[in-house]
Amino acid sequence: MTEAPLVAGIELGGTKCICILARGPDQIEETVRIPTTRPDETLAAIEAVLDRWSGFVAIGIASFGPVSIDRHSHDYGHITTTPKPGWAGTDIAGRLKRRYGVPTGFHSDVVGAALAEARWGAAKGLPDIAYVTVGTGVGAGMIANNRPVDGLTHSELGHIRPARFQGDDWVGNCPFHGACIEGLVAGPAIAARIGHPADEAPAEHPVWDSVADALGQLCHTLVLTGIPRRIVMGGGVMGASHLFPRVRAAMTRSLGGYITLPEVALTDTFIVPPALGNNAGPLGAIVLGAQALGLQLETSFTAS
Repeated sequence: MTEAPLVAGIELGGTKCICILARGPDQIEETVRIPTTRPDETLAAIEAVLDRWSGFVAIGIASFGPVSIDRHSHDYGHITTTPKPGWAGTDIAGRLKRRYGVPTGFHSDVVGAALAEARWGAAKGLPDIAYVTVGTGVGAGMIANNRPVDGLTHSELGHIRPARFQGDDWVGNCPFHGACIEGLVAGPAIAARIGHPADEAPAEHPVWDSVADALGQLCHTLVLTGIPRRIVMGGGVMGASHLFPRVRAAMTRSLGGYITLPEVALTDTFIVPPALGNNAGPLGAIVLGAQALGLQLETSFTAS
């Protein structure tokens, strides 16, 4: 059996970055956490970690976004229109690839988490899945045939506008769309609505009915893409375990009997929590690095 490649992975988050040197979840050599501050300061700190590591043959980066993932675009590997001060237009992948000269994979943090959960976690063995994170923001990443679903850009399904829950006319707090999914169910949105953090709201608080309804519609949308054989839902808000049965029921109501596939009908196994916990993002970066290495090898083989 061929040993997995040693990869340097970076989960670049809005508040912290996690650098990981690993071959997989059972072969992690070191993990280092770095606060996310200014771009140059943060990237210099990441480089200081990678400079003392040796033996890695690829780098994988799973980044907060929005990010440019179109390899034919001039800004591939950059963070784009993020509201995080100072980070818009920052070149992440190009800078690290130039410094270390190894294949470098780059994608959104939610796609990284999807890759890891499909490889080692709650969707292990399934080639086609979706991962949804509900925390500071809302994001959804999809994997088809073990690869990210890529195109012009990555999906931004957290910003679709759901049909409103009956009797709910709250304006939402997304600065772009008001009452989109993120503007209704992300942690800051719930806090703005009820006046205290979401994790302080008891299970019987009425806010959870509207949250579950919106997330059920997001899952409805994911089902209708025809891709996921399972939806993994993580993030701080989904730590409220009472949400899972409500979201499953809301998706079923929203679909209205249109999709009768048994995989979807068995909602307890179709919508599930993550298995890798906080390691999903960093391990997703390891998968991205390994895929970049494989892509380079495939290209070299084809060209020879």
